[in-house]
Amino acid sequence: MLARITIGNVEIGPDRPLAIIAGPCVLESADTNRRIAEHLRTTCEDLGLPLIFKASFDKANRSSIGSARGPGAERGLEEIANIGRELSRPTCTDIHLPEQAKMAADHVSLLQIPAFLCRQTDLLCAAAETGAAVNVKKGQFLGPDQMKNVISKVRSAGGQRLMLTERGTFFGYDRLVNDFIGLGDMMELGAEERCPVCFDVTHSTQLPGDGGTHTGGRPERAPLLATAATSVGVDCLFLECHPDPPTGSSDAATMLPLADVRGLLTR
Repeated sequence: MLARITIGNVEIGPDRPLAIIAGPCVLESADTNRRIAEHLRTTCEDLGLPLIFKASFDKANRSSIGSARGPGAERGLEEIANIGRELSRPTCTDIHLPEQAKMAADHVSLLQIPAFLCRQTDLLCAAAETGAAVNVKKGQFLGPDQMKNVISKVRSAGGQRLMLTERGTFFGYDRLVNDFIGLGDMMELGAEERCPVCFDVTHSTQLPGDGGTHTGGRPERAPLLATAATSVGVDCLFLECHPDPPTGSSDAATMLPLADVRGLLTR
């Protein structure tokens, strides 16, 4: 059986078009959210790429207590759901706590588990129990073979539509590296377990300890990483974008300028 899952009107897996999960890191103003969403829809339609719009209603894993976190669950989830209806596209958001799973699944098509939380059993099981599709980012501290345990936890709670995402591995204190041998290993695991594999283009450019109270990054390397990942056959790309990244509420150092998205995806 092919490692293929369906999320709304998007089918992800081998022999399907490269899927794109994209949007701002955290919800911005209503106008900015829609500007990003409409640009992504038009670009992906023109290129024949299926789109899942992504935004976070709350970013609990920020570097500083003073960092912006988003509008919160009630208002944020409704905003994401509205954008999905306007785009006629599935949507994705992060969850950080088990009690957020059901509420989020009522509003979005894909629940995303942040990399730092990928071993949290209660969170994984709560996401799986909703029946929604689940995307788990591989922890920066895990080897690809250790994702077997993540898969086992999700499957034990009834999760059938599962995707794994590579987003870099810690190399010392201030850098992430993408191990493409390890990516190949995770793709083999995904094939065995019927889990498509996604590559997180923008978070892979992070410099986690570089910014003091915020994360640094090397966003100019995003095209290089995206090209490498698609050349080895990943099923999906994840990226965050913003009309003016330095003014973004979160991940300002790694988000792609919205104007650069079309060129990267065309390449």
